[in-house]
Amino acid sequence: MIRVVLPYHLQNLARVGDEVQVKVGHPATLGAVLDAIEAAYPVLRGTIRDHGTLKRRPFVRFYACQEDLSLNPPETPLPASVINGSEPFLVIGAIAGG
Repeated sequence: MIRVVLPYHLQNLARVGDEVQVKVGHPATLGAVLDAIEAAYPVLRGTIRDHGTLKRRPFVRFYACQEDLSLNPPETPLPASVINGSEPFLVIGAIAGG
């Protein structure tokens, strides 16, 4: 099981706590974890990624093990510590402005 931390607005939308767990098959990739989140919580479809293109929504970032994975391709393997559950996969709502 992969631990996923969601931003507050997505927690409210999915009616979950700050952390959820999703089962991801092998290989555990960035795209696979996003597929698993959307399958487990259908209300989140289209909020993290665009429906048609499956590209990351603006102002949504992905982190694992203090590394920004937001611009990585969906085939990017997740770090071993995320796969074994010792570290969470983070979905962060970014804020722009100055």
